[in-house]
Amino acid sequence: MTLELREISITPPGASQPLFRPLSLTVPAGQVTTVMGPSGVGKSTLIDLVGGHLPPGFTARGRVLLDGADVTGLPAERRQIGILFQDALLFPHLTVGENLAFGLSRRVRGRAARRRAVEAALEEAGLAGLHDRDPETLSGGQRGRAALMRTLLAAPRALLLDEPFAKLDPDRRARLRAFTFDHIRARDIPVLMVSHDAEDAAAAGGEVVHLCAP
Repeated sequence: MTLELREISITPPGASQPLFRPLSLTVPAGQVTTVMGPSGVGKSTLIDLVGGHLPPGFTARGRVLLDGADVTGLPAERRQIGILFQDALLFPHLTVGENLAFGLSRRVRGRAARRRAVEAALEEAGLAGLHDRDPETLSGGQRGRAALMRTLLAAPRALLLDEPFAKLDPDRRARLRAFTFDHIRARDIPVLMVSHDAEDAAAAGGEVVHLCAP
């Protein structure tokens, strides 16, 4: 599975020129490509476009391909592209386990099978025994791991990371970063990450792309 962007450009509402120069890149399976650039150049907007969440009023050119198939015109729910943000965004009205179950692929059928899948993911994330916990009681690192596992349980074909480690202290940041990249490589999916942090890019180990204003 590869994620490919071909000649992508995005113009904000009312603007006369795009946010950045046309961007083309290919992310191989199991690799993390990091997109960097100054604030306001359109890094998060690029993530919105790839994931199918570009706000109304923006004009986009170019194509997004997954394993050679053009998904540019598909709605977000049909692209099978997962996304993680700065905030873990766990649902406060659900338990930790219920949050993970929300993301679980529908291909896993039956209550018992789904519960086993969630429990296995919790154990893999170092959250065993926390199925019934309120997400608000988790630490920042625990919330980040839970959010990642919820996303991976949906079996995405590619993953987008929008500054997912930015709000953590350095120690937790390093641990969650290592946990995230290890699990991405184990699943052999392509990942596009936006970050301001050169350490994130170095830890990712893949290509680094700098967005430049026109």
